Amino acid sequence: MRTNSEAKTLAIIPARGGSKGIPLKNLRRIGGQTLLARAIESAFATPSVLDVVVSTDHPEIKAEALEHGATVIDRPAEIAGDTASSESVLLHALGTLDVLPQITIFIQCTSPVIDPDDLQAAINTVASGAADVSFAAVPDHGFHWSCDETGAAHASGHDAARRPRRQDREPRFRETGAFYVMDTAGFLEAEHRFFGSLALARVPEEHGIDIDTEADLELAAWRLANASPVTGIDVDALVTDFDGVHTADTAYLGQDGSEAVRVSRSDGMGISLLKKAGIHLLILSTETNPVVTARATKLGVEVAQSVTDKATVLNQWMAERGLDPARVAYLGNDVNDLDAMRQVGWPMTVADARDSVHAAARHRLSRPGGLGAVREAADLILAGIATPNTVAAPAAASGPLEPTLVH
Repeated sequence: MRTNSEAKTLAIIPARGGSKGIPLKNLRRIGGQTLLARAIESAFATPSVLDVVVSTDHPEIKAEALEHGATVIDRPAEIAGDTASSESVLLHALGTLDVLPQITIFIQCTSPVIDPDDLQAAINTVASGAADVSFAAVPDHGFHWSCDETGAAHASGHDAARRPRRQDREPRFRETGAFYVMDTAGFLEAEHRFFGSLALARVPEEHGIDIDTEADLELAAWRLANASPVTGIDVDALVTDFDGVHTADTAYLGQDGSEAVRVSRSDGMGISLLKKAGIHLLILSTETNPVVTARATKLGVEVAQSVTDKATVLNQWMAERGLDPARVAYLGNDVNDLDAMRQVGWPMTVADARDSVHAAARHRLSRPGGLGAVREAADLILAGIATPNTVAAPAAASGPLEPTLVH
Protein backbone atom coordinates (compact mmCIF):
# COMPACT_ATOMS: atom_id res chain seq x y z
CA MET A 1 0.00 0.00 0.00
CA ARG A 2 1.18 3.51 -0.70
CA THR A 3 1.67 5.81 2.27
CA ASN A 4 -1.58 6.72 3.99
CA SER A 5 -1.01 10.43 3.37
CA GLU A 6 -1.51 9.74 -0.35
CA ALA A 7 -4.61 7.59 0.09
CA LYS A 8 -7.23 10.06 -1.11
CA THR A 9 -9.30 7.28 -2.69
CA LEU A 10 -9.26 3.73 -1.35
CA ALA A 11 -10.93 0.68 -2.92
CA ILE A 12 -12.02 -2.09 -0.56
CA ILE A 13 -12.90 -5.52 -1.94
CA PRO A 14 -14.55 -7.96 0.49
CA ALA A 15 -13.72 -11.53 -0.56
CA ARG A 16 -14.51 -14.20 1.96
CA GLY A 17 -13.91 -17.88 1.32
CA GLY A 18 -17.22 -19.28 2.55
CA SER A 19 -19.49 -18.84 -0.46
CA LYS A 20 -22.02 -21.68 -0.51
CA GLY A 21 -23.65 -21.17 -3.93
CA ILE A 22 -20.31 -21.40 -5.73
CA PRO A 23 -17.49 -22.62 -3.44
CA LEU A 24 -14.55 -20.19 -3.47
CA LYS A 25 -16.48 -18.10 -5.98
CA ASN A 26 -14.01 -15.21 -5.84
CA LEU A 27 -11.28 -17.47 -7.25
CA ARG A 28 -13.33 -18.78 -10.16
CA ARG A 29 -12.02 -17.74 -13.56
CA ILE A 30 -13.61 -15.82 -16.38
CA GLY A 31 -11.59 -14.80 -19.42
CA GLY A 32 -8.52 -16.44 -17.92
CA GLN A 33 -8.62 -14.39 -14.72
CA THR A 34 -10.13 -14.94 -11.30
CA LEU A 35 -13.05 -12.75 -10.34
CA LEU A 36 -10.87 -11.26 -7.63
CA ALA A 37 -8.05 -10.44 -10.05
CA ARG A 38 -10.48 -8.74 -12.43
CA ALA A 39 -11.81 -6.56 -9.60
CA ILE A 40 -8.33 -5.60 -8.42
CA GLU A 41 -7.12 -4.77 -11.93
CA SER A 42 -10.18 -2.64 -12.67
CA ALA A 43 -9.60 -0.68 -9.46
CA PHE A 44 -5.91 -0.10 -10.12
CA ALA A 45 -6.71 0.96 -13.71
CA THR A 46 -8.86 3.80 -12.34
CA PRO A 47 -6.73 6.99 -12.15
CA SER A 48 -7.95 8.25 -8.77
CA VAL A 49 -7.54 4.92 -6.99
CA LEU A 50 -4.23 4.87 -5.14
CA ASP A 51 -4.74 1.80 -2.99
CA VAL A 52 -6.72 -1.44 -3.15
CA VAL A 53 -7.45 -3.44 -0.01
CA VAL A 54 -8.84 -6.97 0.04
CA SER A 55 -10.56 -8.14 3.22
CA THR A 56 -10.55 -11.92 3.44
CA ASP A 57 -10.51 -14.90 5.77
CA HIS A 58 -9.08 -17.38 3.26
CA PRO A 59 -5.37 -18.11 2.54
CA GLU A 60 -5.81 -18.76 -1.19
CA ILE A 61 -7.74 -15.54 -1.67
CA LYS A 62 -5.07 -13.71 0.31
CA ALA A 63 -2.34 -15.11 -1.94
CA GLU A 64 -4.24 -14.14 -5.08
CA ALA A 65 -4.79 -10.60 -3.80
CA LEU A 66 -1.13 -10.13 -2.94
CA GLU A 67 -0.06 -11.51 -6.31
CA HIS A 68 -2.09 -8.77 -8.01
CA GLY A 69 -0.70 -5.95 -5.91
CA ALA A 70 -3.47 -5.47 -3.35
CA THR A 71 -2.99 -5.04 0.37
CA VAL A 72 -4.70 -7.71 2.47
CA ILE A 73 -6.58 -7.24 5.72
CA ASP A 74 -7.26 -10.44 7.63
CA ARG A 75 -10.97 -10.57 8.37
CA PRO A 76 -12.02 -11.66 11.88
CA ALA A 77 -14.24 -14.72 12.15
CA GLU A 78 -17.12 -12.70 13.60
CA ILE A 79 -17.57 -10.82 10.30
CA ALA A 80 -16.70 -13.71 7.96
CA GLY A 81 -19.98 -15.63 8.11
CA ASP A 82 -23.08 -15.62 5.92
CA THR A 83 -24.90 -13.10 8.08
CA ALA A 84 -22.14 -10.48 8.27
CA SER A 85 -23.02 -7.29 6.40
CA SER A 86 -20.79 -5.71 3.78
CA GLU A 87 -20.86 -2.53 5.87
CA SER A 88 -19.31 -4.35 8.82
CA VAL A 89 -16.42 -5.46 6.62
CA LEU A 90 -15.87 -1.95 5.25
CA LEU A 91 -15.97 -0.42 8.73
CA HIS A 92 -13.46 -2.98 9.99
CA ALA A 93 -11.10 -2.30 7.08
CA LEU A 94 -11.27 1.47 7.56
CA GLY A 95 -10.68 0.98 11.27
CA THR A 96 -7.27 -0.54 10.58
CA LEU A 97 -5.99 2.62 8.84
CA ASP A 98 -3.95 5.35 10.53
CA VAL A 99 -5.20 7.99 8.08
CA LEU A 100 -8.58 7.72 6.41
CA PRO A 101 -9.15 8.24 2.68
CA GLN A 102 -11.42 11.02 1.50
CA ILE A 103 -13.37 8.60 -0.67
CA THR A 104 -14.03 4.91 -0.11
CA ILE A 105 -15.00 2.56 -2.92
CA PHE A 106 -16.75 -0.72 -2.17
CA ILE A 107 -16.16 -3.17 -5.04
CA GLN A 108 -17.72 -6.63 -5.37
CA CYS A 109 -15.96 -9.45 -7.22
CA THR A 110 -19.27 -10.90 -8.34
CA SER A 111 -19.57 -8.19 -10.99
CA PRO A 112 -16.82 -9.23 -13.44
CA VAL A 113 -17.03 -6.24 -15.79
CA ILE A 114 -16.10 -2.87 -14.30
CA ASP A 115 -15.00 -0.18 -16.73
CA PRO A 116 -12.41 2.07 -15.03
CA ASP A 117 -13.92 5.05 -16.87
CA ASP A 118 -17.30 4.41 -15.25
CA LEU A 119 -15.69 4.02 -11.85
CA GLN A 120 -13.71 7.24 -12.30
CA ALA A 121 -16.86 9.12 -13.30
CA ALA A 122 -18.54 7.98 -10.07
CA ILE A 123 -15.49 9.10 -8.08
CA ASN A 124 -15.66 12.51 -9.76
CA THR A 125 -19.34 12.82 -8.79
CA VAL A 126 -18.55 12.30 -5.11
CA ALA A 127 -15.29 14.26 -5.12
CA SER A 128 -17.04 17.28 -6.65
CA GLY A 129 -19.69 17.28 -3.93
CA ALA A 130 -22.50 16.55 -6.41
CA ALA A 131 -23.48 13.52 -4.30
CA ASP A 132 -22.41 11.70 -1.16
CA VAL A 133 -22.73 8.29 -2.77
CA SER A 134 -22.62 7.12 -6.41
CA PHE A 135 -23.31 3.49 -7.28
CA ALA A 136 -23.43 1.39 -10.44
CA ALA A 137 -26.84 0.84 -12.01
CA VAL A 138 -28.22 -0.25 -15.37
CA PRO A 139 -31.45 0.99 -17.02
CA ASP A 140 -34.41 -1.36 -16.96
CA HIS A 141 -37.37 -0.76 -19.29
CA GLY A 142 -39.22 -3.93 -18.33
CA PHE A 143 -42.80 -4.24 -17.14
CA HIS A 144 -42.60 -5.30 -13.50
CA TRP A 145 -45.17 -7.32 -11.59
CA SER A 146 -45.63 -8.42 -8.01
CA CYS A 147 -47.87 -11.02 -6.35
CA ASP A 148 -50.06 -10.62 -3.31
CA GLU A 149 -50.56 -13.20 -0.56
CA THR A 150 -53.07 -15.10 -2.72
CA GLY A 151 -50.66 -15.33 -5.64
CA ALA A 152 -52.55 -12.86 -7.79
CA ALA A 153 -50.34 -10.71 -10.03
CA HIS A 154 -50.43 -6.91 -9.89
CA ALA A 155 -48.71 -4.36 -12.13
CA SER A 156 -45.84 -2.68 -10.31
CA GLY A 157 -44.81 0.78 -11.44
CA HIS A 158 -46.93 0.79 -14.60
CA ASP A 159 -50.53 0.73 -15.79
CA ALA A 160 -51.40 -2.79 -16.96
CA ALA A 161 -53.99 -1.37 -19.38
CA ARG A 162 -51.42 0.81 -21.13
CA ARG A 163 -48.48 -0.68 -23.05
CA PRO A 164 -46.24 2.11 -24.35
CA ARG A 165 -43.26 1.29 -26.55
CA ARG A 166 -39.88 0.78 -24.89
CA GLN A 167 -38.59 4.12 -26.18
CA ASP A 168 -41.65 5.86 -24.72
CA ARG A 169 -41.18 4.45 -21.21
CA GLU A 170 -39.06 6.06 -18.55
CA PRO A 171 -36.56 3.49 -17.32
CA ARG A 172 -36.16 2.24 -13.82
CA PHE A 173 -32.63 1.44 -12.73
CA ARG A 174 -31.28 -1.80 -11.33
CA GLU A 175 -28.41 -1.71 -8.88
CA THR A 176 -25.64 -3.93 -10.29
CA GLY A 177 -23.62 -4.33 -7.08
CA ALA A 178 -20.38 -3.70 -8.96
CA PHE A 179 -19.24 -0.61 -7.08
CA TYR A 180 -20.33 1.98 -4.54
CA VAL A 181 -18.33 5.21 -4.24
CA MET A 182 -18.83 6.96 -0.90
CA ASP A 183 -17.67 9.99 1.01
CA THR A 184 -15.75 8.30 3.80
CA ALA A 185 -16.75 10.67 6.62
CA GLY A 186 -20.42 10.34 5.72
CA PHE A 187 -20.20 6.55 5.55
CA LEU A 188 -18.52 6.30 8.95
CA GLU A 189 -21.25 8.45 10.46
CA ALA A 190 -24.15 6.60 8.81
CA GLU A 191 -22.55 3.10 8.93
CA HIS A 192 -24.53 2.32 5.78
CA ARG A 193 -23.69 2.66 2.11
CA PHE A 194 -26.83 4.67 1.22
CA PHE A 195 -26.71 8.00 3.01
CA GLY A 196 -27.04 11.68 2.18
CA SER A 197 -27.52 12.53 -1.49
CA LEU A 198 -27.36 9.58 -3.91
CA ALA A 199 -26.40 9.43 -7.59
CA LEU A 200 -26.72 6.60 -10.06
CA ALA A 201 -23.54 5.80 -11.93
CA ARG A 202 -25.20 4.52 -15.09
CA VAL A 203 -23.22 1.72 -16.73
CA PRO A 204 -23.94 -0.20 -19.96
CA GLU A 205 -26.48 -2.97 -19.63
CA GLU A 206 -23.90 -5.60 -20.62
CA HIS A 207 -21.88 -4.63 -17.53
CA GLY A 208 -24.78 -5.47 -15.21
CA ILE A 209 -23.74 -9.11 -14.74
CA ASP A 210 -23.95 -10.34 -11.15
CA ILE A 211 -22.65 -13.84 -10.43
CA ASP A 212 -24.47 -16.02 -7.92
CA THR A 213 -24.75 -19.37 -9.72
CA GLU A 214 -22.80 -21.60 -12.11
CA ALA A 215 -25.21 -20.52 -14.85
CA ASP A 216 -24.26 -16.89 -14.18
CA LEU A 217 -20.60 -17.82 -14.61
CA GLU A 218 -21.28 -19.52 -17.93
CA LEU A 219 -23.30 -16.57 -19.20
CA ALA A 220 -20.62 -14.10 -18.12
CA ALA A 221 -17.91 -16.13 -19.88
CA TRP A 222 -19.98 -16.24 -23.07
CA ARG A 223 -20.68 -12.50 -22.97
CA LEU A 224 -17.03 -11.63 -22.42
CA ALA A 225 -15.90 -13.90 -25.22
CA ASN A 226 -18.34 -12.30 -27.64
CA ALA A 227 -18.12 -8.69 -26.45
CA SER A 228 -14.34 -8.23 -26.45
CA PRO A 229 -12.86 -9.28 -29.80
CA VAL A 230 -9.10 -9.74 -29.71
CA THR A 231 -7.26 -8.41 -32.76
CA GLY A 232 -3.74 -8.72 -31.39
CA ILE A 233 -1.90 -9.68 -28.22
CA ASP A 234 1.37 -8.18 -27.01
CA VAL A 235 3.48 -11.01 -25.52
CA ASP A 236 7.08 -12.17 -25.49
CA ALA A 237 6.57 -15.94 -25.56
CA LEU A 238 4.22 -18.67 -26.76
CA VAL A 239 4.05 -22.05 -25.04
CA THR A 240 1.92 -24.80 -26.54
CA ASP A 241 0.72 -28.28 -25.75
CA PHE A 242 1.34 -30.74 -28.58
CA ASP A 243 -1.46 -33.32 -28.88
CA GLY A 244 -4.68 -31.52 -29.72
CA VAL A 245 -2.89 -28.26 -30.50
CA HIS A 246 -0.28 -29.05 -33.15
CA THR A 247 -2.38 -32.11 -34.05
CA ALA A 248 -6.07 -32.93 -34.25
CA ASP A 249 -5.62 -35.05 -31.08
CA THR A 250 -5.56 -38.21 -33.18
CA ALA A 251 -2.76 -40.50 -34.33
CA TYR A 252 -2.15 -43.10 -37.01
CA LEU A 253 -1.16 -46.38 -35.31
CA GLY A 254 0.96 -48.92 -37.17
CA GLN A 255 0.78 -52.66 -36.50
CA ASP A 256 4.19 -52.43 -34.87
CA GLY A 257 2.87 -49.86 -32.39
CA SER A 258 4.51 -46.87 -34.07
CA GLU A 259 2.58 -43.62 -34.27
CA ALA A 260 2.33 -40.94 -36.92
CA VAL A 261 0.43 -37.65 -36.73
CA ARG A 262 -0.88 -35.11 -39.16
CA VAL A 263 0.34 -31.52 -38.71
CA SER A 264 -0.36 -28.22 -40.41
CA ARG A 265 2.15 -26.55 -42.71
CA SER A 266 0.35 -23.29 -41.93
CA ASP A 267 1.20 -23.79 -38.25
CA GLY A 268 4.82 -24.32 -39.25
CA MET A 269 4.88 -21.01 -41.11
CA GLY A 270 3.37 -19.28 -38.09
CA ILE A 271 6.12 -20.66 -35.84
CA SER A 272 8.76 -19.55 -38.34
CA LEU A 273 7.39 -16.00 -38.34
CA LEU A 274 7.34 -15.91 -34.55
CA LYS A 275 10.96 -17.03 -34.40
CA LYS A 276 11.96 -14.24 -36.78
CA ALA A 277 10.11 -11.79 -34.55
CA GLY A 278 12.13 -12.90 -31.52
CA ILE A 279 9.26 -14.63 -29.70
CA HIS A 280 10.34 -17.33 -27.22
CA LEU A 281 8.76 -20.70 -28.03
CA LEU A 282 8.26 -23.96 -26.13
CA ILE A 283 6.29 -27.16 -26.75
CA LEU A 284 5.23 -28.68 -23.43
CA SER A 285 3.94 -32.26 -23.68
CA THR A 286 2.79 -34.86 -21.19
CA GLU A 287 3.57 -37.63 -23.67
CA THR A 288 6.92 -39.13 -24.57
CA ASN A 289 6.80 -39.72 -28.29
CA PRO A 290 9.37 -39.53 -31.09
CA VAL A 291 6.88 -37.65 -33.28
CA VAL A 292 6.89 -34.76 -30.80
CA THR A 293 10.68 -34.61 -30.91
CA ALA A 294 10.64 -34.81 -34.68
CA ARG A 295 8.13 -31.99 -35.03
CA ALA A 296 9.95 -29.77 -32.54
CA THR A 297 13.24 -30.39 -34.36
CA LYS A 298 11.61 -29.58 -37.69
CA LEU A 299 10.25 -26.32 -36.27
CA GLY A 300 13.44 -25.49 -34.38
CA VAL A 301 11.53 -25.09 -31.14
CA GLU A 302 12.41 -26.12 -27.59
CA VAL A 303 10.45 -29.08 -26.30
CA ALA A 304 9.85 -30.64 -22.89
CA GLN A 305 8.29 -34.11 -22.81
CA SER A 306 7.13 -36.53 -20.11
CA VAL A 307 5.95 -33.53 -18.11
CA THR A 308 3.44 -34.46 -15.42
CA ASP A 309 3.57 -31.05 -13.73
CA LYS A 310 3.36 -28.54 -16.56
CA ALA A 311 2.99 -25.53 -14.26
CA THR A 312 6.29 -26.18 -12.47
CA VAL A 313 8.22 -26.77 -15.68
CA LEU A 314 6.65 -23.69 -17.27
CA ASN A 315 7.49 -21.46 -14.31
CA GLN A 316 11.09 -22.68 -14.32
CA TRP A 317 11.38 -22.07 -18.08
CA MET A 318 10.01 -18.54 -17.74
CA ALA A 319 12.30 -17.75 -14.80
CA GLU A 320 15.40 -18.98 -16.62
CA ARG A 321 14.66 -16.63 -19.51
CA GLY A 322 13.61 -13.69 -17.37
CA LEU A 323 10.11 -13.69 -18.83
CA ASP A 324 7.25 -11.84 -17.19
CA PRO A 325 4.43 -14.43 -16.87
CA ALA A 326 1.91 -11.69 -17.65
CA ARG A 327 3.53 -11.41 -21.09
CA VAL A 328 3.45 -15.12 -21.91
CA ALA A 329 0.76 -16.93 -23.90
CA TYR A 330 -0.11 -20.59 -23.40
CA LEU A 331 -2.18 -22.53 -25.92
CA GLY A 332 -3.89 -25.65 -24.62
CA ASN A 333 -6.82 -27.96 -25.20
CA ASP A 334 -7.33 -30.36 -22.31
CA VAL A 335 -7.50 -30.53 -18.53
CA ASN A 336 -3.79 -31.28 -18.13
CA ASP A 337 -3.14 -27.77 -19.45
CA LEU A 338 -5.20 -25.97 -16.80
CA ASP A 339 -2.50 -25.48 -14.16
CA ALA A 340 -0.05 -24.16 -16.76
CA MET A 341 -2.68 -21.83 -18.22
CA ARG A 342 -3.17 -20.28 -14.79
CA GLN A 343 0.49 -19.24 -14.66
CA VAL A 344 0.41 -16.86 -17.63
CA GLY A 345 -1.26 -13.64 -18.68
CA TRP A 346 -2.63 -15.00 -21.94
CA PRO A 347 -4.15 -18.49 -21.57
CA MET A 348 -5.71 -19.50 -24.89
CA THR A 349 -7.56 -22.52 -26.23
CA VAL A 350 -8.03 -24.14 -29.61
CA ALA A 351 -11.59 -24.14 -30.91
CA ASP A 352 -12.23 -27.80 -30.02
CA ALA A 353 -10.83 -27.70 -26.48
CA ARG A 354 -12.72 -29.12 -23.53
CA ASP A 355 -15.40 -26.83 -22.11
CA SER A 356 -13.68 -26.63 -18.71
CA VAL A 357 -10.49 -25.49 -20.44
CA HIS A 358 -12.33 -22.86 -22.50
CA ALA A 359 -13.63 -21.48 -19.20
CA ALA A 360 -10.04 -20.86 -18.05
CA ALA A 361 -8.99 -19.14 -21.29
CA ARG A 362 -8.64 -15.45 -21.93
CA HIS A 363 -9.18 -16.06 -25.64
CA ARG A 364 -10.70 -18.91 -27.62
CA LEU A 365 -9.33 -19.39 -31.13
CA SER A 366 -11.58 -20.06 -34.09
CA ARG A 367 -9.40 -22.86 -35.49
CA PRO A 368 -9.25 -26.39 -34.02
CA GLY A 369 -6.05 -28.17 -33.07
CA GLY A 370 -3.96 -29.39 -35.98
CA LEU A 371 -5.91 -27.28 -38.46
CA GLY A 372 -4.32 -23.86 -38.17
CA ALA A 373 -4.79 -23.04 -34.49
CA VAL A 374 -1.09 -22.39 -33.90
CA ARG A 375 -0.97 -20.15 -36.99
CA GLU A 376 -3.99 -18.21 -35.70
CA ALA A 377 -2.25 -17.69 -32.35
CA ALA A 378 0.91 -16.63 -34.17
CA ASP A 379 -1.00 -14.10 -36.27
CA LEU A 380 -2.48 -12.55 -33.12
CA ILE A 381 0.96 -12.24 -31.55
CA LEU A 382 2.45 -10.76 -34.71
CA ALA A 383 -0.44 -8.27 -34.88
CA GLY A 384 0.29 -7.31 -31.27
CA ILE A 385 3.92 -6.65 -32.16
CA ALA A 386 2.92 -4.50 -35.10
CA THR A 387 0.35 -2.55 -33.10
CA PRO A 388 0.98 -2.80 -29.33
CA ASN A 389 -1.95 -2.55 -26.94
CA THR A 390 -4.39 -3.80 -29.55
CA VAL A 391 -6.36 -5.88 -27.07
CA ALA A 392 -9.91 -4.57 -26.87
CA ALA A 393 -11.10 -3.29 -23.50
CA PRO A 394 -14.38 -4.62 -22.08
CA ALA A 395 -17.31 -3.48 -24.17
CA ALA A 396 -18.56 -0.13 -23.00
CA ALA A 397 -20.50 2.86 -24.12
CA SER A 398 -18.57 5.67 -25.77
CA GLY A 399 -17.26 7.29 -22.61
CA PRO A 400 -18.74 7.19 -19.13
CA LEU A 401 -22.41 7.95 -18.82
CA GLU A 402 -23.60 10.97 -16.91
CA PRO A 403 -24.57 10.30 -13.28
CA THR A 404 -28.23 10.47 -12.34
CA LEU A 405 -29.11 11.97 -8.97
CA VAL A 406 -31.51 9.87 -6.92
CA HIS A 407 -34.16 11.68 -4.90
